[in-house]
Amino acid sequence: MTHSTPEAGKGPGKGAAGMGREATVPVPTAAGGGPVSHAIFRLARLHRMLAGQLLRRIGLHPGQELVMMHLWELGPQRQTDLVRLLDSDAATMTRTVRRLEQAGFVRRSPSPTDRRATIIEPTVASQALRREVERIWSQLEDMSTAGLSDEERTAALRTLERLEGNLVQAATDSAGATEPER
Repeated sequence: MTHSTPEAGKGPGKGAAGMGREATVPVPTAAGGGPVSHAIFRLARLHRMLAGQLLRRIGLHPGQELVMMHLWELGPQRQTDLVRLLDSDAATMTRTVRRLEQAGFVRRSPSPTDRRATIIEPTVASQALRREVERIWSQLEDMSTAGLSDEERTAALRTLERLEGNLVQAATDSAGATEPER
C-alpha cells in the first residue's frame, strides 16, 4: 500500500506490505488525516474492478453475484427482503433483478400473500452459473490474499470485521442523531 508519511516508504522496492510492489495511487496530502480510510477506499475500488473483470466473463456485473448467492442459499425471496439483506436501495435492486431476469438467471412473480410484493427466485439455468461464481470468488480470494499465511488471513479478516463493526456503529449513531425528537 502507499505510505501516508514521507519517511514511511524509504528504502528500495518497499510498499505493498514490503513485497516490492508499489500502489499506483499516492495518498494526497488532504487524506493525510485518514490513511486507513484512504487505503480502504483504494482496496475496495481495486477489488471491485478485479471482480468486475472476472464476472464479466460469465455475463455478470459486480453485485449481481451477491444477489444470486443469497437466492441460491435462501431460495425465493421478496425483492424488499433482498434490498435489506444486501443493504441496497430499491432502485438499484430493481435494475439488478431486471438484468438478471433478462439474462435468464432469475424469475420474478407476484407474491401470493402480498399484492405489493414481488418474489425473486433463481432459475434452473442459474445453477451452472453458481459453479462459475464460486470459482471466481475463490480466484478473487486467492488474488487478494496471495502471499499471506493462514494466520495473516485470519488476522486480516478479524481486522476487516472490526472495521466494519466500527462503521456500522457509526452509521447507527449517525442515523439516531439525525432523527427529530418527538
